[in-house]
Amino acid sequence: MSQVFVSKVGRKGAIYLPRRVLKLLNVGEGDKVLIRFEGDRLVMEFLSDPLTLALKVKKWAKTTVREFEKESEEEQDDLYSG
Repeated sequence: MSQVFVSKVGRKGAIYLPRRVLKLLNVGEGDKVLIRFEGDRLVMEFLSDPLTLALKVKKWAKTTVREFEKESEEEQDDLYSG
């Protein structure tokens, strides 16, 4: 199933994506985008930073700050004590 959207090039070359497209992609102001060319096509991929990704995805595990700190310290010990 393919959807087609039309947008315009605005001032200073800005291209504003329709709200529906942003909602479908789950992206918003401040999100980063990777832009590349494939032949004569422009391809955009939205990049999620780890914090944004963590806030947007369905939660599948629980931990406490104390558990997180303990695991982090153990990982650092393993990494730097060898």
